[in-house]
Amino acid sequence: MTDGEAEVVDLGAYEGFTTDPHRVYATLRTHAPLHRVRFPPPDHEHVHYLVVGHEEARAALADPRLTKSAAHLGFATPDEEWIGPHLLTVDPPHHTRLRSLVAREFTTRRVQALRPRIQHITDGLLDAMLAAGDRADLVEALALPLPMTVICELLGVPEIDRAEFHRMSAESVTPTTDVWDSTVYAELAAYLDALIRAKRKAPGDDLLSALIRTRAEDGDRLSPEELRGMAYLLLVAGHETTVHLITNTVHALLTHPRQLAALRADTDLLDGAVEEGLRYDGPVENATYRFTTEPTEIAGTWIPEGSVVVVGLTAADRDPEKYAAPDEFDIRRAPQGHVAFGHGIHFCLGAPLARLEGRIALASLLERCPGLALDGTPTDWRPGLLIRGLRRLDVRW
Repeated sequence: MTDGEAEVVDLGAYEGFTTDPHRVYATLRTHAPLHRVRFPPPDHEHVHYLVVGHEEARAALADPRLTKSAAHLGFATPDEEWIGPHLLTVDPPHHTRLRSLVAREFTTRRVQALRPRIQHITDGLLDAMLAAGDRADLVEALALPLPMTVICELLGVPEIDRAEFHRMSAESVTPTTDVWDSTVYAELAAYLDALIRAKRKAPGDDLLSALIRTRAEDGDRLSPEELRGMAYLLLVAGHETTVHLITNTVHALLTHPRQLAALRADTDLLDGAVEEGLRYDGPVENATYRFTTEPTEIAGTWIPEGSVVVVGLTAADRDPEKYAAPDEFDIRRAPQGHVAFGHGIHFCLGAPLARLEGRIALASLLERCPGLALDGTPTDWRPGLLIRGLRRLDVRW
């Protein structure tokens, strides 16, 4: 198939797309694993290529012909223009260098050392939630403050700044307007610059201070722009995704009572529940943009140089070619190969931390709330094509 033969699918024209994109992606997948699409506003005026098949998604995520930096095409994404280079906006060898400088702070041993603190934060949040009554918005009570507190403590963000930082972070990944606005990126850049200056002046026992100090064996270190970019990525990606890993998995369990009962009866299924939650309704709906640096064939379609390719992570993880009965939530499933955290060199650096927070939150919540149930029908799904999750999840116990 050539580019000229492929019609353009307007995703915004599908009723209920934000609430249930899986239905739309399933329809697209029955026709082809790749489509030319228009996204809903604020990116409605451009035509992009959307990958919805699992095998094709894994291949695209690891394809070196698809660059992460728009600079190769003569323009800059908001991240590149306002924030600075980070792991999701650069390619090798720049990416290899950045990841090697940062990865040493995310070893399995260091992440596991956070377990007692994560458990302590979780216990405190649940204490407050249960003391306040017999129902709550789980996002506000647990799913948001847990990863927000963990990543802000890890990076040394003062407690007084956290609510404002979350506002800026949420606006950058899920805009509340239909017209793109750079203001929030400018605010974030200014805030991160001030935070880095404070850490240089008075370094602490935190990750940001460590990144400022870190040097490779050859003396290489992060530049000021790279430091700002990495702080942005770690802070934003370090909590926005985990919020919805927790929320979406709890929502899936509460809407599948047999699975919830099985987990309550056998806590050894906890890891499987988290992994199935990631596959069934992962927190990142689509990977961040990739760009073709040359005419590129994906799934039999030739994509022109300079095109935007979007890899559908949640679409890929519901592909019946990969998973039997993909629309069923089954915590006993072997979901190996899901792409909720990406694939290839851009696989999420913080995946071990996100999984750890998800397991602790889920285990503690179910233990403390044996009568946990939905309080009404959740309808407030976040708009946009990046983050998949509910803005609130009302529960009772």
